[in-house]
Amino acid sequence: MSDKVCDSLWRASAPDAPVLTPLEGRVDVDVVIVGAGFTGLSAALHLAKFGVSVAVVEAQEVGFGGSGRNVGLANAGLWLEPDALDKAIGPEAGKVLYETLAGAPEYVYGLIKEYDIQCEPVRNGTLHAGVGKTGLAQLQRRYEQMKRRGAPVQLLDAAEAQARIDSSKFNSALFDPRAGTIQPLAYARGLAQAALKEGAKLFDHSPVVSIQPQDSGWLLKTAGGEVCAQKVIIATNAYSEYGVKEQARKFVPIFYSQLASKPLTEAQLAKLLPNKEGVWDTCTVMSSFRLDRQGRLVFGGMGGEGGVHSNWATQRVSELFPMLNKVEWDYCWTGQIAYSEDHLPHCQQLQQGLYSIAGYSGRGIGPGTIMGKELAEWFTDRRESLSVPTTLLRNIPMRELKRIFYEIGAHTYHLGQQSHALE
Repeated sequence: MSDKVCDSLWRASAPDAPVLTPLEGRVDVDVVIVGAGFTGLSAALHLAKFGVSVAVVEAQEVGFGGSGRNVGLANAGLWLEPDALDKAIGPEAGKVLYETLAGAPEYVYGLIKEYDIQCEPVRNGTLHAGVGKTGLAQLQRRYEQMKRRGAPVQLLDAAEAQARIDSSKFNSALFDPRAGTIQPLAYARGLAQAALKEGAKLFDHSPVVSIQPQDSGWLLKTAGGEVCAQKVIIATNAYSEYGVKEQARKFVPIFYSQLASKPLTEAQLAKLLPNKEGVWDTCTVMSSFRLDRQGRLVFGGMGGEGGVHSNWATQRVSELFPMLNKVEWDYCWTGQIAYSEDHLPHCQQLQQGLYSIAGYSGRGIGPGTIMGKELAEWFTDRRESLSVPTTLLRNIPMRELKRIFYEIGAHTYHLGQQSHALE
């Protein structure tokens, strides 16, 4: 599937985006942000709220990248297990980052309420579903580590998990009541509306041509205009190819594809995820599923969209939920995830006044919103430092080969699962 996402459920169901125009002429602000996703829009919203003049320059449209294509799970924390986080950056820094992102859903849902963002918010928790002995062991580790840190999580046994999901294929599930689901593109558009309301300037269809230092700060140029600012935030994440290509070499882009079914029947909805949690599994090639407000099943998995992915998704859904028979898909779309080498988000000061933040590894709603807020607080001396690591990242060697490796791995896994089903 192309990056046009013309068959995206989120584009079909989101409220209209704010009407923006491409950048023309010269604009002078304190801060200019490249990228109108969760991080960039949150930073713009909070900077404007603090009285800082700010402009956002977007190469495509609001939420064009991962912010408008993801599953919509507003989770707490990171992909890394808490003990692995402490090992990666040290116990003290790990504690700060863990506690900050543990509260991310609360902040996200608070913003949604404050600005009346119409994004189908449902805060009934999420389920990390266990598959096989390895999956069960992983969830047991996560549960123990999270409980030690005060998280209100529950480890469900096979019977409880199967009842909550309506599938016999899972042997456990880690329930996190802090989390929930949203319509991600609608949330991004709502953040844009909120930023405009607070006084930020937003420009779309304005790809960056150059970013150059000058005596008074930085000069950012697009095809039609330029922005002079004291500071620059590059917030393009996995879509740096559309804005600042130098940053694309710091992360490996991973494709994640999703399909949305026709609305399920009332009888089906009474059994399948009756509490409306979002779910993802412990498989190495992860998949996820949830319901939207119209009662559609949204099912996703790692790998680019295509016949193999669609066939695998259809087969996998029939295995998980036999009562659905052969599911019919109405929508299909693909997005990209930015994986850093340590699976952590990073804020880099590339030069004095030039910053980049990226690497959410597939968990961008909460962290992106929080990191945008923290950047705004940091720039206005409301905080001494950021919660994320600020080390300068190297270019990832053999980046394209690693991307191909992940894609072939997902493709092979999907083919293997289909072959197994036919035996």
